[in-house]
Amino acid sequence: MNGRTTVAHRILQFNEELAGTTLELPPGFTVINPFSGPQQERVCEVTTAFYHKYYDDHEPRRLVLGSSPARRGTAVTGVPFEDAKLLESETGVDVDGYAVSRPSAGFLHDVIRRYGGRDRFYADFVMSFVCPLGLVRTNPKGNEVNCNYYENKKLLELLRSFLVDTLERQLAFGTDTSVCYCIGSGENFKFLSKVNEGQRFFQRIVPLEHPRFITQYNREREEEFAEKYLSALRGEGD
Repeated sequence: MNGRTTVAHRILQFNEELAGTTLELPPGFTVINPFSGPQQERVCEVTTAFYHKYYDDHEPRRLVLGSSPARRGTAVTGVPFEDAKLLESETGVDVDGYAVSRPSAGFLHDVIRRYGGRDRFYADFVMSFVCPLGLVRTNPKGNEVNCNYYENKKLLELLRSFLVDTLERQLAFGTDTSVCYCIGSGENFKFLSKVNEGQRFFQRIVPLEHPRFITQYNREREEEFAEKYLSALRGEGD
């Protein structure tokens, strides 16, 4: 760990490097890069305020990894799983016009609140993605829709080296590699586990159901899944 820079500095430097990233994708797929897009100045302002508020220290944290940013969520704000309205209230930065309320963010924010609040949660964890840039595909109707890196064999093939490289670079945040939490207990967990078999980035990976799966298809079990998240994050049963 580089003691001369804070965790905030390292995360923001990682984002700056992402700003200059170009990726080869199959026809019909597009990258959404919040760090080099039309709102990059606003994104820079928001992310700088957020990370300096919660990560201006040198303490190790564990990674919580989703698959990739949603085109109307993190791909807009630049802060993983944070809703724009909540970011505005937390950082004081005006993100008017991008205040899209996401059910996934709502579930996770409830977990964060029950964990002990943002200060405590972000002191222990960094939330990020296996693929830190947003991906969209054009559907048969000509509309752009969210896409995950694993949805298409050719897409995954072209992205694989980028995914492995950015996973390794995120360890430079000063990450506690004893455990990683994977949001998405299906294909995201499968890919991350396979990479980890070869790279040994983490001692173990704990899968957690995706909040969208919970809120859209299992709302009656939301309390059960929230408790599962909290138990895993607190290390209960280890």
